[in-house]
Amino acid sequence: MRICLLTADPGHPLLAATAALLSPRHRVESLDPNRDDLPAAELLGPGPLADVYLLKARTPRALALARHLEERGAPVVNSAAATAFCQDRTDMADLAGRSGLPFAATRTAATIAGLPALDHPSVIKSRHSRRGDLVARVDDAAGLRALAEAWPDEPVVAQPYLAGTGWDQKLWVVAGQVFCARRRSELSEPAGAPDGGGPFGPRELPADRAELARRVGEVFGLDVYGVDLLDGPAEPVIVDINAFPGIRGQAGAPEALAALALRVARHGVEARQAGGLRLPAQRDARQDTAGR
Repeated sequence: MRICLLTADPGHPLLAATAALLSPRHRVESLDPNRDDLPAAELLGPGPLADVYLLKARTPRALALARHLEERGAPVVNSAAATAFCQDRTDMADLAGRSGLPFAATRTAATIAGLPALDHPSVIKSRHSRRGDLVARVDDAAGLRALAEAWPDEPVVAQPYLAGTGWDQKLWVVAGQVFCARRRSELSEPAGAPDGGGPFGPRELPADRAELARRVGEVFGLDVYGVDLLDGPAEPVIVDINAFPGIRGQAGAPEALAALALRVARHGVEARQAGGLRLPAQRDARQDTAGR
């Protein structure tokens, strides 16, 4: 099989380890969607397409390239539609709410100054997720005014701050296999935080939280993704969802990603031979979920 990584960083630990697993028997290559200011067709060059593309990059050019590949019948993981959908935190919160997922209450405004009255502390985030976006805790009206001065034209969302333990629960899923870790929250109090509560790996992860993480993939049409959880007053609360995150230091993640790539590639070959069956990776996160 021929597997192509759509990324500016093929040396990323997850991608490099996955490529090392695949390369003895399969052809693995990478393509930086932002490398040249060329249309997608010219960036790909002549010749046949790869059997599967892994969409790690999430820039507008990467998404345009992924859409072009899908239009030509190539399987892309995750799909361009699902990846783009998860970059809009307003749409993300709306779909999660309609689907019954425990997502943090989310308000949207065209600018920080346009936010309605908030309880403090609150968390302010850029509406559109991207590298270097805004994620900040505000503790009072003065802090909100200062943030508005620093980001005057930024479309934002606001969520209530959940103190929890001071540690974020990071869940990552690759084709239904769940990985997890605790990470010190950048928004918590700087001193006096507990140690996170001991070990936190797949063996310690409660079954209901693993199932919640898998449910996110079903709702959002994702095969490789991350879910950020915090402990709410009554149940865990989702505060963010990320398409194709880094998943660093998780034993078994490269193997799961390699197996997924091969499975989708083989299905794509079979689909082309059978006359173009719909590929499972080409799901649309904007599907109507009202009946779920």
